[in-house]
Amino acid sequence: MNKRKEVILLISLILSFFIINYSWLDNSLGKFLGDINGEDFIVKRIIDGDTIVVGNDTHVRLLGINTPEKGEKYYQFLNNSLFNKKIFIESFGQDKYYRELGVVFLGEDNFNSKIIENGFANVYILDSKKYEEFLREAWEKCITSEKNLCEKSKDKCAECIELKNLDFKEQEIIFYNNCNFNCDLTNWRIKDEGRKNFVFPDFTLKKNNELKIIVGNKTNSENILYWKKEDYVWTETGDTLFLRDNDGKLVLWKIIG
Repeated sequence: MNKRKEVILLISLILSFFIINYSWLDNSLGKFLGDINGEDFIVKRIIDGDTIVVGNDTHVRLLGINTPEKGEKYYQFLNNSLFNKKIFIESFGQDKYYRELGVVFLGEDNFNSKIIENGFANVYILDSKKYEEFLREAWEKCITSEKNLCEKSKDKCAECIELKNLDFKEQEIIFYNNCNFNCDLTNWRIKDEGRKNFVFPDFTLKKNNELKIIVGNKTNSENILYWKKEDYVWTETGDTLFLRDNDGKLVLWKIIG
């Protein structure tokens, strides 16, 4: 009976290894069989938080992630981790700027996923869905650990503000203050998965009250603010809303589409 238990335990451990390391196994097997379109490179230069230069001055945009801009907090993770390192890049074609799109492997680690898990990037809308599940899982781990970009706001109003609706057709967001006190949202920020940011003006959301934020160039009113200088923000094919306090800490996030 004890022998049987040992065999069952061994089988369980082996299965657990395969499940936990599926991304690594899938990549290793793909390279062995020649199913993965990619090759090894040395990283020559770091452009910003999600773009590197390799080989014969080839610019590579890391697929499926979006990082803070150069000069912003947390953007230097690539420079500290990849510069002058040997990496494997799985290629997914080019973007509209003619940069190669790729998933980077440092050793056997999916580095795109690692950046997200450590709170230095958020998941970006994917043209290729191959690694989406792993990137989404990495973000959930980041949220659990509250690292860097995933650090939870300690503002008392972070527990008050809820997302009541996001209508991508009307390009309209509705927030609600569910607390019995007013909330100063001045310099809070809304961001999509990409580069589009809305900074709250001098604004207080009154207790038990709604606020609409609409993409457009009209004049703000008491409970309607306009996200100006953009034709659209939210995409039907998929996006994520991030709301941060005036210290950049995460208040809430919501996947849409």
